[in-house]
Amino acid sequence: MSITDNYRKITERIRKAENASNRAAGSVKLMAVSKFHSSEEIEESIKAGATLFGENRVQEAAEKFPDLLKKHPEIELHMIGSLQRNKVKQIVPIASCIQSVDRIELLEEIEKQCAKINKTMKILFEYHTGEESKSGFTSIEELTKAMRFLENCPHIQPAGFMTMAPLTDDKTIIEKSFNKLVSVSDAVKKLFPQYSMNELSMGMTNDFETAISCGSTIVRIGTAIFGERQKQ
Repeated sequence: MSITDNYRKITERIRKAENASNRAAGSVKLMAVSKFHSSEEIEESIKAGATLFGENRVQEAAEKFPDLLKKHPEIELHMIGSLQRNKVKQIVPIASCIQSVDRIELLEEIEKQCAKINKTMKILFEYHTGEESKSGFTSIEELTKAMRFLENCPHIQPAGFMTMAPLTDDKTIIEKSFNKLVSVSDAVKKLFPQYSMNELSMGMTNDFETAISCGSTIVRIGTAIFGERQKQ
């Protein structure tokens, strides 16, 4: 099937999952993960209705998205991969959100680079809930320290949390991972009610319907939209 057909099929599955979980239609955003896919493929997904994109690699995003954002001002880009401090300067001008914030040092650099161009950046805190994912905060205490550090970061807007479930077909294990993020989110929001942190980015091609049933607000879909990645 074409990218257009794939995108529409995934959109329909998301709507069915929302309905099955008694959630409002449109409460889950579809992110098209475009890593290793060309600008032409991204253009096709935009024509199909895609407006939210995720990239894992800064260099690739910096090559593709400046022109795409100029041509399509309605789209936005989120950084979803592990981010090194020395790459923050490149991603800040083109991303509207960094989903993979996993340490205070990264917050410090995001604030520094956003201040230079007077831009406010949304961020999601990545939380470790599966053995396959080595990055992410691992405790409420660590997250609390990071939240307090935000008092020094006027250019950063915390918007929620992100996780990656273990790579398994065991739905029970996957649900445990997603429910862990929900409980972490609830705990942090109670500690810091001054912030609106309602986004939960969880669920990919193989488990997004389970993620929606657990409360996900953003699902990150690559393969089911673009097909298998062709490494460059």
